[in-house]
Amino acid sequence: MQWIESVSTITFPSLGIKIDPPVGFTVGSFELRFYGLIIAVGLLLACIYGLKRRKQFGLSEDQVLDGAMIIVPFAILCARAYYCIFAWHEFEANPIEVLYIWNGGIAIYGGVIGALLGIIVYCKIRKISVGAAFDITSLGFLIGQSIGRWGNFFNREAFGEETTSFLRMGLFLTADQTAVSTEHFYHPTFLYESVWNAIGFVLLHFLSKRRKYDGQVALGYVAWYGLGRTFIEGLRTDSLYWGPFRVSQMLAAVSCFAAVVVLLWQAFRDHKPENLYVNRVAALAAEAAAEETAEEAIEKAEEVSTEETEEISSEES
Repeated sequence: MQWIESVSTITFPSLGIKIDPPVGFTVGSFELRFYGLIIAVGLLLACIYGLKRRKQFGLSEDQVLDGAMIIVPFAILCARAYYCIFAWHEFEANPIEVLYIWNGGIAIYGGVIGALLGIIVYCKIRKISVGAAFDITSLGFLIGQSIGRWGNFFNREAFGEETTSFLRMGLFLTADQTAVSTEHFYHPTFLYESVWNAIGFVLLHFLSKRRKYDGQVALGYVAWYGLGRTFIEGLRTDSLYWGPFRVSQMLAAVSCFAAVVVLLWQAFRDHKPENLYVNRVAALAAEAAAEETAEEAIEKAEEVSTEETEEISSEES
């Protein structure tokens, strides 16, 4: 195994941290980047969390696992499409490079949109509550996004503008990133977003246990993530633009506002516990169990009746 060396040292001078982690490693001709490995770990932990809490949302183990297998491809394709659409200048000379996803270039908001589309398709096929699926998936999003942002740390990317703040991150970079130059300090926006998502996960994890309707946690996710991304995106230097607007910042602000409006509207509505998907599933299971018990009782009574009839016939003989 051989490490893939980086082109810059990372420092957090206020914290006394100076490190130079490799960006990945090779085993023979096989190359593995920590960016992809960390995203995979985030996805795995999100799935484990979903399996642990599936019963509280009325879902089975197979539904969670099958859903992940369908949703992930949707998310990857849309994450790539989102990036390519708003960074078309990078591909217009050679459009076939749109398919070269291994060269980098995905956008998390595109992934979220793709995952939501995948959930809708999957739920329609399996006849599952879309709101309940959105709820448990949104909690998984926060896990995956909080962990996945550390892939940007290893790649020395997704940082912000220069700053002198306490949490400033130092990088030795030149214009072409091929030689060591004067150290510059930037906002570690990947760190901001990771911490913001971790806090959001903790809050929504506990609030999800008291949700009043399906989709409430998902709305909370959209509001929380959108609020944080609105401010953090404004600090970044690698934003995708649509004219003069930062695409993800604009989308974050609009989605956050819309989610807050819906949450406030729902707060004044009467939500009955029996309407929650998990409670409807439990009611159907109880009804099926009652019917099965009743059928077993009838079968038992018929057996007893048959035995008594046979005994009477035997005595008469």
